[in-house]
Amino acid sequence: MKNTVRLGIFIVLLCIIWYLLKDHVQGGFFGFFSLLITFSSIVMGFVIFLENRHPTQTLTWLVVFGAFPLLGFIFYLLFGRNYRKEKMYRKKYFLDKQAFLKIEGERDVSEEKLNEIGEHNRKLFHLAQKLGNSPISFATETKVLTNGDETFSHILESLKNAKHHIHIQYYIVRDDHIGREIKSILIDRAKNGVKVRFLYDAVGSWTLPKAYIKDLRNAGVEVAPFGPVKLPFLNNKFNFRNHRKIIVIDGDIGFVGGLNIGDEYLGRSKSFGFWRDTHLMAKGEAVRSLQLIFLQDWYYSTNHSFLTDEYLSPSLSLEHKHGGVQMIAGGPDNEWSVIKDIFFSMITSAKESVWIASPYFIPDEDIFQALKVAALSGVDVRLLVPQNPDKWIVWHASRSYFPDLLEAGVRIFAYKRGFLHSKIVIIDKELASIGTSNMDMRSFHLNFEVNAFLYKTNSTKKLVQDYLDDLKEAQELYIDSFNKRHIGIKLLESFCRLLSPLL
Repeated sequence: MKNTVRLGIFIVLLCIIWYLLKDHVQGGFFGFFSLLITFSSIVMGFVIFLENRHPTQTLTWLVVFGAFPLLGFIFYLLFGRNYRKEKMYRKKYFLDKQAFLKIEGERDVSEEKLNEIGEHNRKLFHLAQKLGNSPISFATETKVLTNGDETFSHILESLKNAKHHIHIQYYIVRDDHIGREIKSILIDRAKNGVKVRFLYDAVGSWTLPKAYIKDLRNAGVEVAPFGPVKLPFLNNKFNFRNHRKIIVIDGDIGFVGGLNIGDEYLGRSKSFGFWRDTHLMAKGEAVRSLQLIFLQDWYYSTNHSFLTDEYLSPSLSLEHKHGGVQMIAGGPDNEWSVIKDIFFSMITSAKESVWIASPYFIPDEDIFQALKVAALSGVDVRLLVPQNPDKWIVWHASRSYFPDLLEAGVRIFAYKRGFLHSKIVIIDKELASIGTSNMDMRSFHLNFEVNAFLYKTNSTKKLVQDYLDDLKEAQELYIDSFNKRHIGIKLLESFCRLLSPLL
């Protein structure tokens, strides 16, 4: 029935287009091309309307198509087509869910430990398990790694000590000093019998030379791109990227967080200077969740599955004294906006404070309202963002949200020392999230992401202290002075915000 209706609509549209075009051919090639683009935009606008997207996103696309037909046409080809998202990733979603329920569903969590975290936090972790299929672990030790030097020193040491396998997955991999150092270690480990699998995002790492990949493969490293795109303008996968940063070593040690592989993450870029970022090292039970996330992404990319005890039996010798840890993956393959929904629950359940750090802040309406309501309710809501941009459109769009937040009582701080890239949420100084997800619509709805959720761990305390230290390097924004910015800047921010559902 649905196919018949779609076919009928398509035939009607073709008839309308032909009727209108046949009398305008005398305008020559350019007239014909202009009219064709215009009607293509109308057709695409009609398709978007039938998709029942969020009203804000629908209206944004319709405005763009109406005001800028050619620009809208290009933007839509690059970023707009999500009508096949469900079909494209349906198989991956069900296979991932089946694997998690089979393997992670066997993890036992004592009632005593669940009672310790409190009823409202217990509901949150239940929500996270329901959406992400991964239960909370009380047998995982974590350590916050502050900035590039500490992060990469731990990563390099752990890679060198790998005995059985290395699984490594990144959005961006560069062929620079740190990239070549990691490549050298992977090659060495592979030549010494360690199984090494290397997964990179095809768009995020599009500048990675073929020689880099060839060197790895020649040494015995298995290499695969996630979501390769041969014709970007004609391929739906271009818009859905794997933004995850995961390393799993011997099934016992895991890394997750904000840093990609590149010299700029070590503060070696002249453009950005000091790079403020946060990563997490984990040991124990929850590493199995990271392993599963990697293995399922690997299976999607290569059609090779490794769901065996060889890779899914982490060390469980740790005592249950490290607080709660939960590794949660989100992405366009899921029927829910997993990480966004968990963030929303965290914000609305806060009793005392909500502290957020994000390099890209473009909230959807749910998160935007939750932050304002929390602040109006007397909760200490703070937002830490970069003072200097690396993406101008995103930066200006982000600042368009500030006046309403400031009016509601949200305290906003602009980080001045270099570039802020940490992705942190801290609730009531006892519950925290650290991972790859930004507080923006792309991370919520389009990217494959992974976050670690921590409850009453030593790492939570460290994140609180680091956040307070970061505020010392930031300038607080106030509503009176912020509203005095030039009218041209305000117009630019409003225009960029108009595009925010597309970013």
